[in-house]
Amino acid sequence: MFTSMDNEFRIAEILKENGMTQTDLAERIGISRVGLSKAINGNTTITTLRKIAVALGVTVPELFAPQPTNTITCPHCGKTIKIEKGE
Repeated sequence: MFTSMDNEFRIAEILKENGMTQTDLAERIGISRVGLSKAINGNTTITTLRKIAVALGVTVPELFAPQPTNTITCPHCGKTIKIEKGE
């Protein structure tokens, strides 16, 4: 399980870039708007992350790390972590 407390999801940023709303995304992946909100803000699965990534036209790692740097900062130690491109 992935939690938004462990990782900073970029879903809102990607939605904005694509001119989409969370409601649009929820409809595309076949879940309720509330279900999507819970997935973004709480626990989610890799299956849901894959559905979100496909609907947004990005890879799963891009949901976590901005391109082209492919890095996130660890919220615990502050180290920069490279996110691999493969799922």
